[in-house]
Amino acid sequence: MIVTPSNLSHSELYGILLNSVAPRPIAWVSTISLSGEPNLAPFSFFNCVCVDPPLLAFAPGLRQPKAKAGRGEGVRGEPKDTLRNIRDTGEFVVNVVTYELAEAMNLTSGEYDPSVNEFELAKVTPQASTIVRPPRVAESPVSFECKLHQILDFSPAPTSSSLVIGAIVSIHISDAHLKDGKLDRNSLDMIGRMGGIQYTRTTQRFEMVRPKVG
Repeated sequence: MIVTPSNLSHSELYGILLNSVAPRPIAWVSTISLSGEPNLAPFSFFNCVCVDPPLLAFAPGLRQPKAKAGRGEGVRGEPKDTLRNIRDTGEFVVNVVTYELAEAMNLTSGEYDPSVNEFELAKVTPQASTIVRPPRVAESPVSFECKLHQILDFSPAPTSSSLVIGAIVSIHISDAHLKDGKLDRNSLDMIGRMGGIQYTRTTQRFEMVRPKVG
């Protein structure tokens, strides 16, 4: 079967992409509003994109407006609290998600009112960051404090999104996950996002040596 994206509905294309581009790492992003309200939400369109300079990127989609009389599918969605806060403050923290934190992370995925404190909702601890204003999740084994590098806004479609690129300015690593002074990758029971409501654990791993050429 060969399909052309322009011939598919949004939901059909969304399903293909999310079921085939997987597993995806999860950025558990903490931000703070101009008025000081904390926010915490997960995003699976996420990855590291550069080491020099150290950059992380994630893509928050638009929050779909509630159906109202006279408003059709062409109505543009609204920016999520995370994106709005980053535009306003230029700062955020990316917290990594382990299996132990999966349920708490999932609780923060709801489209809550901006007044809702997701740290309290998920019963996780807001820990003061060293450089940026937004707090980090104390229970997360690795947290990246970021300053906004760039936001790329894609087409103004109702279901579009933006790409947020952050420059890492500080990294917090739990001592429990250090071995000989370095991050012990084998101690991180990370999870990844699949399609639909499926997730996966990274407990089954294998190694391959890259071929030497020349």
